[in-house]
Amino acid sequence: MEYRFKKISLAVAGLVVCLSACSPADELSAQTEAAAPSQDLPDSDIESADMDAHPEARPFTGNDSAMADVDVALARAAENGKRVIVVMGANWCHDSRGLAGWFATPRFSDMLSEKYETVYVDVGTPQSGEGRNIEIAQRFGIESQENTPMVLMLSAKGDLLNSEEDAKSWRNAASRSEDDIFSYFDGLE
Repeated sequence: MEYRFKKISLAVAGLVVCLSACSPADELSAQTEAAAPSQDLPDSDIESADMDAHPEARPFTGNDSAMADVDVALARAAENGKRVIVVMGANWCHDSRGLAGWFATPRFSDMLSEKYETVYVDVGTPQSGEGRNIEIAQRFGIESQENTPMVLMLSAKGDLLNSEEDAKSWRNAASRSEDDIFSYFDGLE
């Protein structure tokens, strides 16, 4: 019995290490989580083991019209004096789901809707060569995407406002605190 416990503990430890940064291997773990409701996304699109600690959402839908979606968001931003957030991620990625989950909470959605147009772009599995929609990042001067999510901050004119390093730094979004994430997006001028 003791041997089994150690073996299970090692397996759980391996899963925790896997979830620390999103890579295509995380796709398997994404299939085993339970759904929970949200005000901003349909019930099937937000989930978490502990909603109070860290909500998760699944807005990355494999959209074939991702470039058109970005263009529409840029046009709306120009009309309304806003900026655009393009979250390039995937539903299999814990960090992508974590950032999208915070965005779906009332606290974030109220602030974001005042300042931004938000677009979620499904990138597939970039590290495995089965990625998609990289042309969106390339349009704004970022040639590659190794991890998810990548967050592009755009002016209404389509200028990239954050650095490539900053855009790619969101691969640890699920490890960041709610207040740090909120302050980042609320404080951008």
